[in-house]
Amino acid sequence: MKSIDKFKDANGEIDVDGIKQIIPYDEPFLFIDRVLKLDKKDIVTIREVRAEESYLKGHFKDFPIMPGALIVEGLGQSATMLVRYNIPNHEEKDILAYKIRGAKFFRPTFPGHTLTFEAKLTFMFKKIAFVSGSVFRKEKLVSKVNMVLAIVDKKQFRERYTKK
Repeated sequence: MKSIDKFKDANGEIDVDGIKQIIPYDEPFLFIDRVLKLDKKDIVTIREVRAEESYLKGHFKDFPIMPGALIVEGLGQSATMLVRYNIPNHEEKDILAYKIRGAKFFRPTFPGHTLTFEAKLTFMFKKIAFVSGSVFRKEKLVSKVNMVLAIVDKKQFRERYTKK
């Protein structure tokens, strides 16, 4: 088993290259840039919203605004890191969105903003994890989301849905 701790730098942070080795995401669909804190119960990550991101060209034409669904995605990717940190042999698992509960959005996000994703593991069983999360821009609340993530065997899941 590869320990996720090996990707942490001297400050306990994980850069984007480390993130890409832990979760199965890459550009243009990676929505976290850095892990600032990761322990068994909490994760804090950040995302710089850049003007050149392709989705901004078509979402609210002439008024680029980050879609709420992508804010939830960034929080979900952060939650995936948190769940992986808590399971043995995490490389053998896929972490999937099972249920998004109570997503609320309080303020818009525009190019140039930095989002801070904070996720807390509230309960985890063998195949399921409950996570509550908040997203901030500076100290201002952007979004609150509760989600349930499924923990599945990677090989079995991918074989089941691969065309033969």
